[in-house]
Amino acid sequence: MQTTIRNAVGVSGIGLHTGCKVNIQLHPAPEDTGIVFRRVDLHGFRIEALRKHVSRVVLATTLMKKGVMLSTVEHLLSAVYGCGIDNLFVDIDSLELPILDGSALPYVHLITEAGIQEQQKERVYLRIEREFTLSSGDKFITGRPWSRFRVSYVIQFDHPAIGSQDVDLDLSPESYAGQVAFARTFGFYSEVEELLQKGLIRGGSLDNAVVLSDTGIMNGELRAPDEFVRHKTLDLIGDVALCGYPVLGHIHAHRAGHALHTDLATFLARDTRVCSRVRESDLDARQRAAAR
Repeated sequence: MQTTIRNAVGVSGIGLHTGCKVNIQLHPAPEDTGIVFRRVDLHGFRIEALRKHVSRVVLATTLMKKGVMLSTVEHLLSAVYGCGIDNLFVDIDSLELPILDGSALPYVHLITEAGIQEQQKERVYLRIEREFTLSSGDKFITGRPWSRFRVSYVIQFDHPAIGSQDVDLDLSPESYAGQVAFARTFGFYSEVEELLQKGLIRGGSLDNAVVLSDTGIMNGELRAPDEFVRHKTLDLIGDVALCGYPVLGHIHAHRAGHALHTDLATFLARDTRVCSRVRESDLDARQRAAAR
């Protein structure tokens, strides 16, 4: 069945790229609402968390509707998807979501505090029916049929603290909270000046990102040796949420990023030759259990 949160909850912070203070509140939403952002600083203007509203994918995923922008949505959307929330209103008073500690864990804690409410209408899934590949240069994403939502990710960076890393996870609220949500965004100190000149990372600090020097990590211990690939997985889940439905299938990403992630969300939502929409009641009993 579909879900929403039980109680309203909120958090404050600063935007990673704008550096502006921002407040958000999560509110329960009726069945079939999906995830909807409400710009309370603009009379509650609504922006649905859907791929058709994606306008930019430079170091973050940005939505825009009728000229109204909302940036860095991927961490919250990742937490919402990872926790199995279908319907939610997100009230926000600025143009960028708070970065918090650079991971999705504070959002998972917020959702846990709110509680999860099962609703009366059944869930609809996007089920991958046949294998496909999306590519851009040496980056690619493949998808194939699978009874649950499984994510495999491979990254390669010419840096001694990263190198080649991979992860393979069957996603559930439990595995998301324990193996994905804690992973922080990361960046390279050598790129800071250039990004600042472009008007980016004005709110970035050693408190909300893993910062890498040429030879190592500048701000303490990693939360896991492969935290980098786990954060990429976190981003992918948040961007896949933009297809509007939970996915049943195995997604394998190789050196991908927000551009390919959001292309994937579009592809899954639109290509009926590859994906079908299936109601929870139409899944067999074994697949229903796995999908939960």
